[in-house]
Amino acid sequence: MKKLILSAAFLAFAGFSAVKASEVNTMKNAAIVAVQDSAVKTPIKLEELPEAVATTLKSDAYKGWTPTEAWSVKEGTKEYYQINIKKEAETGSVKIDKDGKPVE
Repeated sequence: MKKLILSAAFLAFAGFSAVKASEVNTMKNAAIVAVQDSAVKTPIKLEELPEAVATTLKSDAYKGWTPTEAWSVKEGTKEYYQINIKKEAETGSVKIDKDGKPVE
């Protein structure tokens, strides 16, 4: 009985190995494309945020949220500030331009 179970296990393993090997070979001609993020993030102190950004963070839309970290981000021609915010156990991130307007 042990030999029968061992033989069945061996055949099952060999069958699975053959299936996996054929799956790998079907991707021979697939092209691999890598996309690099072009955004440059520079850490910035919360006290150094522009007045318009600080005013937006103090508005009713962000009431109860506390800024924890900030970065100045340059992404192509776009420039904005990314600020991590926290409210009790919740965390989030907002993007605001230098004029205090949210960025999408």
